[in-house]
Amino acid sequence: MKPIAVTVGDPAGIGPELCVRLAEGSVDLPLVFVGSGAALQEAADSLGRPLQLTPYQAGQAAARQLLDVPTAAPVQPGTLNARNSPAVVEMLERAFDGCAAGEFAAMVTCPVHKGVINDAGIAFTGHTEFLAQRSNTRRVVMLLAAGELRVALATTHLPLSRVSEAIDRSMLSETLKIIEQGLKQRFGIAKPAIAVCGLNPHAGEGGHLGSEERDIITPTVDSLRAAGMRLTGPLPADTAFTPRVLEQHDVVLAMYHDQGLPVLKYVGFGGAVNVTLGLPVVRTSVDHGTALDIAGRGIADPGSLEAALATAVTMAS
Repeated sequence: MKPIAVTVGDPAGIGPELCVRLAEGSVDLPLVFVGSGAALQEAADSLGRPLQLTPYQAGQAAARQLLDVPTAAPVQPGTLNARNSPAVVEMLERAFDGCAAGEFAAMVTCPVHKGVINDAGIAFTGHTEFLAQRSNTRRVVMLLAAGELRVALATTHLPLSRVSEAIDRSMLSETLKIIEQGLKQRFGIAKPAIAVCGLNPHAGEGGHLGSEERDIITPTVDSLRAAGMRLTGPLPADTAFTPRVLEQHDVVLAMYHDQGLPVLKYVGFGGAVNVTLGLPVVRTSVDHGTALDIAGRGIADPGSLEAALATAVTMAS
């Protein structure tokens, strides 16, 4: 397999120490760490761990390589610095471009901090949206997986007040088609079964608690089901996440971020994986943030990063 690019994330967060632990692990894969070599070395020193990375050269067979993206300012674990945000964005660009060019088999991303990137004057709402724009992909889908539980999102990083206006028949139809194709292509599921949540309590209660199900979600689901897709819904979210429904479906589509992800993170936080479906490349990520409160303390758990790497390998294969 070609190397897998692992982006270090915000150097002030736990990304550098997670990468150090991954680099010293027994994973028999060529890895290219994309980010600040100085931040990685400082993390290794604080952990008391050896760090042996070869400078990256395309086509090189070394097991652990570094594609150095220096920061503009010294890194203090736990303390964000907007001066280093351009380097964070650059590491994402370099990893994605390497995947698109065939240098890398996939990219695995450590957490970034959206706020400090915006503080630097760079418009950024998240990895998912950034990579969609970088690849000129009109629509992508965020999916998180924890074991057999998979949750996809119709909308991602939007204020709750804007969710309803973002959901229309065209958008929902495209989203469901991307999910079906992604599960077929990347997860090897021949005929995915998808449970679709409603937006409102009780899935709108026949229009008494909201009209989105009646006017948008139900017609879209019915149309796609008639075309051959395996869809159930719209279901109330508190029904969609019951064991009986979950065991009959390969994925649940939630209408907004906090409708679906609390359940998934309750089940598998620290070992769940974030996947972007619809991109021309394979991208996975950890299920957590920069964890500034524990950065530099040597207690960050690499479980989610290890799971993200394993998922990337499966998807790329």
